[in-house]
Amino acid sequence: MPRVLAQATVHLDGNPAPEPARRGTKAGSLTAEALPPGTQYLPSTRSALGWSATGRPATSCNPCQEPPSEGEGQVGWRCLNQMTGSNEFKLNQPPEDGISSVKFSPNTSQFLLVSSWDTSVRLYDVPANSMRLKYQHTGAVLDCAFYDPTHAWSGGLDHQLKMHDLNTDQENLVGTHDAPIRCVEYCPEVNVMVTGSWDQTVKLWDPRTPCNAGTFSQPEKVYTLSVSGDRLIVGTAGRRVLVWDLRNMGYVQQRRESSLKYQTRCIRAFPNKQGYVLSSIEGRVAVEYLDPSPEVQKKKYAFKCHRLKENNIEQIYPVNAISFHNIHNTFATGGSDGFVNIWDPFNKKRLCQFHRYPTSIASLAFSNDGTTLAIASSYMYEMDDTEHPEDGIFIRQVTDAETKPKST
Repeated sequence: MPRVLAQATVHLDGNPAPEPARRGTKAGSLTAEALPPGTQYLPSTRSALGWSATGRPATSCNPCQEPPSEGEGQVGWRCLNQMTGSNEFKLNQPPEDGISSVKFSPNTSQFLLVSSWDTSVRLYDVPANSMRLKYQHTGAVLDCAFYDPTHAWSGGLDHQLKMHDLNTDQENLVGTHDAPIRCVEYCPEVNVMVTGSWDQTVKLWDPRTPCNAGTFSQPEKVYTLSVSGDRLIVGTAGRRVLVWDLRNMGYVQQRRESSLKYQTRCIRAFPNKQGYVLSSIEGRVAVEYLDPSPEVQKKKYAFKCHRLKENNIEQIYPVNAISFHNIHNTFATGGSDGFVNIWDPFNKKRLCQFHRYPTSIASLAFSNDGTTLAIASSYMYEMDDTEHPEDGIFIRQVTDAETKPKST
């Protein structure tokens, strides 16, 4: 069956090119020469992106995923449930350009922090469905994070790392990178902010002062990172993965290569601190474990997802976002196909799939108590600058039926 690699806009690692300076001019769209063997490239049509003749998002669920390919795990994924958009609403006053990140407050599902390509960071009161506060950068904001319930940190294309007091609406320019800041995270165990940049460094920041607490070279541009207890997992260009000890950054604890063949898009650590999940631009997800012992490494596996079959052609979409449920250790993935899936990594099952959203899923965030999922539906210029649905943030109340592992 022919395959189409749709929506994968970022250059492959074997042919490096700069990340986009602004939305709408994203470089490095995949061509036929860059595709996996047996895959053909065809432009996506409006119907292929899930839009009906009425202009509304199609609500039909795509089929359950195929079993993993040989060498990628022995057990196929089985869909247990398919959900359709109940207990869900859309936030008012969304960003005016693409949404780069959504993050819930560490102690409540009331407040949501959102960064955007419109150069803003916004704080929403979710139950009231209102924007409480907005502050600006001088360029697109690529990531944001809470340090505590009253302080937000953010960075982006202006190379600046800002800390903003959400009570007083006062901001502080903490420091800079030599290139755009792609990732901003907080590690509560070590009480340090972490930033990753396209300047091929990770920097640590003391949030109390605040000031720079160290700069650490990475082998390539930083695309994604995640904190796991006192460990830091960094995903870079070149499909490299590095594991650092935040208490002793004098050396790299582990150097790995992604088990997926194509560019890394997102890494998120298990809440139980035993491993991490990694996604790629080619519709695959890998479940990895941090313990390097051969016995534990035998447990790792990868599987295909966010792929649609239409007219006997398989369209393959990037997996842009991952978010873990802190209580159940299950996780959600969001793809450029507009779908959100929730997975049980222990029993290798897909627990559910929500209705199709208007456009690509750019970011996901579970609240700390696991009752709420924020879903950023935001066109990522996969098909260049073309007409697309408006960007939006959907708030969904989730239940144990959707997120809790099923006993076997």
